[in-house]
Amino acid sequence: MESVLFYLFGGILVLSSAAVVTVRNPVYAVLFLVLAFFNMAGVWLLLEAEFLALVLVLVYVGAVMVLFLFVVMMLDINLDPLREGFVRYLPVGIVVALVILAELVVVVGGEHFGLQQIPAPAAHAADFSNTKELGRLLYTEYVYQFEIASVILLVAIIAAIVLTFRRRADSKYQDPDVQVSVQRADRIRIVKMAAEEKATLKGDGHS
Repeated sequence: MESVLFYLFGGILVLSSAAVVTVRNPVYAVLFLVLAFFNMAGVWLLLEAEFLALVLVLVYVGAVMVLFLFVVMMLDINLDPLREGFVRYLPVGIVVALVILAELVVVVGGEHFGLQQIPAPAAHAADFSNTKELGRLLYTEYVYQFEIASVILLVAIIAAIVLTFRRRADSKYQDPDVQVSVQRADRIRIVKMAAEEKATLKGDGHS
């Protein structure tokens, strides 16, 4: 039964992941990504990683992907250019997909790198805490990799802030300080003009 569930979750995960990068509607792509996260959580449950499965569902599906969905729906993206460019890049995408598939077949089905060479995860007792085990591994054996990933995320955050505050010459923006300090004389100009008398027409009886 465990093998059946693994291939079920894994198959749906692969199909939904492929749909994320192939569908042209961004809302559908986000929904397929949510489906992929759910199936990945199921795979982690089979590996007795309950904490990672719950975090994936609660944090990514419950918060991050909902935020992505709202942002995509608010952007009102024009889908016509996306449909026009899909056919042009389709041959290159097919070649890349075939190369990746061939590499996966070599790695998974090889004599030295096949799935039969990977031992099954050891069973743990009922009081085993995978949260404690995950923390121990992150801060002992993988502490340098964890710190490097943290630095990369920090650099990405700083780059996003810099790109947001970058001023472009062809973009319009408003300065709140200038708006607050504006005076009436800066926006209104009073022009005084001399009064003119109404002209009188003669000869036709109309004035």
